[in-house]
Amino acid sequence: MRLLVTALVLLAASVAPASAQIYSWRDAEGLLVVSDRPRADAGEMTTYTVPRASAVRATTPATGSRRPAEIEEAIEEQATAQGISPDLVRAVIQVESAFNPYAVSSKGAMGLMQLMPATARELGVSNPFHPEDNIRGGVAYLRQLLDRYDSNVELALAAYNAGPGSVEKYGAVPPYRETQAYVRKVQKVSGPTPPVKPDTTIYKWMELVNGQPVTRYSNKPPEGVAAAPVARTRQ
Repeated sequence: MRLLVTALVLLAASVAPASAQIYSWRDAEGLLVVSDRPRADAGEMTTYTVPRASAVRATTPATGSRRPAEIEEAIEEQATAQGISPDLVRAVIQVESAFNPYAVSSKGAMGLMQLMPATARELGVSNPFHPEDNIRGGVAYLRQLLDRYDSNVELALAAYNAGPGSVEKYGAVPPYRETQAYVRKVQKVSGPTPPVKPDTTIYKWMELVNGQPVTRYSNKPPEGVAAAPVARTRQ
């Protein structure tokens, strides 16, 4: 099977810059190409800045005690704001990317929580390779799925992996080997911890990002925007 993604070179063997640019586009056959060099024909492409590239020597996952503090802080902050167990968010990141913020799948999913380009745009994620931005978008998307499936974690995880259409087609976790294995892996890593229902009110509102409506959630009401309170009590 042909390789769907061009190898992503984050750092040369010699002295590397503090940050790097990577480029993505679709080739003539519609396959995603990700490269550290712009396309030779100067055609349309998307550019991302990879911060702190000088600290990267390989795509080895940043797991365990080597996990950066800013990733942990972002997980705690976004999970709390969205009323989700931080352990569930950590488990999704572990299974999706093994805590590698520069991960790119063969289908084009990017970053820690493996956001597809369309999903990232919908969630207002300008740089999916920026850990905090990626986690904010991924956790917001997971919150949307939990709300959609009445806090059923299995269905939300299945939709995260296979898409809501597949879950609604079968009315359950789809009979896809990959999706069923994915749900089991995430729940094994997270443990039997349900989504957290904080003792505060979570506010929900809509914003326009690049002309597209984006749902926002926060434990603080936005200024100058009509927000609907969603009461959540700890179980």
